[in-house]
Amino acid sequence: MSTASPRSTDRRSARTNVQKAALIVGVVFLLVGILGFVPGITSNFGEMQFAGHESGSLLLGVFQVSILHNVVHLLFGVAGILMARTVSGARGYLIWGGVIYLVLWIYGLLIGHESMANFVPFNSADNWLHLVLGVVMVALGLLLTRNRRTDAA
Repeated sequence: MSTASPRSTDRRSARTNVQKAALIVGVVFLLVGILGFVPGITSNFGEMQFAGHESGSLLLGVFQVSILHNVVHLLFGVAGILMARTVSGARGYLIWGGVIYLVLWIYGLLIGHESMANFVPFNSADNWLHLVLGVVMVALGLLLTRNRRTDAA
């Protein structure tokens, strides 16, 4: 017979799948934001600009980054970690965060990569990653909460 009270159970085991997914996505964004500031992981580190398409820095040698881009990843990561505390927050983070990434994908396709409108900056690799992130995040938010009430705290 167990003497453990419900209060003494590990809170991590009480997380739903949507909360776990939002937490993982948030942690990944946080790590990406940090790695964007690490020379070696980010090539051409000395060419990093605050913002704009002139930034020559590439995360993993592929994804164009700037200080602003990295800060956005850090903030998006912190938001995911905080919002993963509730089912409705986790669901909202995944769905609306995914929508934001789909809008960024469309924006990246429509703007010229050498134009002033490319202020974050984005390159083709970023654009297609935004599509994948958007679809996956929206899918996780919807699929992991189907047939569930999402107004639980």
